[in-house]
Amino acid sequence: MSKSKKGKSGKLGKSEYYDLLAPLQQELNDVARWLQHTGKRLAVIIEGRDTAGKGGVISALMETLNPRLCRTVALAKPSERETTQWYFQRYVPHLPAAGEIVFFDRSWYNRAGVEAVMGFCSPAQTQAFLQQAPVFEQLLVDDGILLFKYWLTVDQEKQEERFAERLADPLKRWKLSPIDLQAREKYAQYGLARDAMLKATHKPKAPWVLVDFNDQRRGRLTLIRHLLDHIPERKVPEAVFEFPPLGHAPLREQFGTPLKPIKTIAGDP
Repeated sequence: MSKSKKGKSGKLGKSEYYDLLAPLQQELNDVARWLQHTGKRLAVIIEGRDTAGKGGVISALMETLNPRLCRTVALAKPSERETTQWYFQRYVPHLPAAGEIVFFDRSWYNRAGVEAVMGFCSPAQTQAFLQQAPVFEQLLVDDGILLFKYWLTVDQEKQEERFAERLADPLKRWKLSPIDLQAREKYAQYGLARDAMLKATHKPKAPWVLVDFNDQRRGRLTLIRHLLDHIPERKVPEAVFEFPPLGHAPLREQFGTPLKPIKTIAGDP
């Protein structure tokens, strides 16, 4: 284990964060094996304000899992045809099949959040969504899907810091959009829309869990721990593989064509 270090202002240091994350990721692999063994299905909704840390926590959740059985769903805005469909229709094909995990980086709750606040849907459409969402989710749960819904909380001061960081960093600038910039002026309106959503859709079989993400590292650990603690018994026998000696000296890669590997970049090993 690497030596634990606290960051500035009492934040969790990177080395300590990774030390704490590693055993959680091992448990997530146990969950993945259990899902395969039982045929269960897991869907996790990650919602929150812009910059809250949705992508970061999903990356931490997925980092060590089999990508064939675990995926992220982050849909773009609906097509012209999709706008004429039942609102939930375009999400249904992305739900998990047996043994799969799906993380929704935003979800059908766009209708209760950004669409409502930015005027992309009518108040009547928002109200219809708030009435239908609990029914839709009840059907998912009744069919056996393990459904978790997380809302990541972040104060506006921290949100402003993260917006500025994205603007300054060319590798993060793609995360900014005109809608994000408009959202800065509607922090309070987003809060009201969130509260209306929580009141209408926080149900016993599909409850919301709020997680403080002002410190993203602590937030990720907290969310993952909660998820693990609320999944049923998940230990299944792990496959044991024999790894006998190769039986000969290791061979070098050789090619029977004119094609060869491109030149390796020079630098320190």
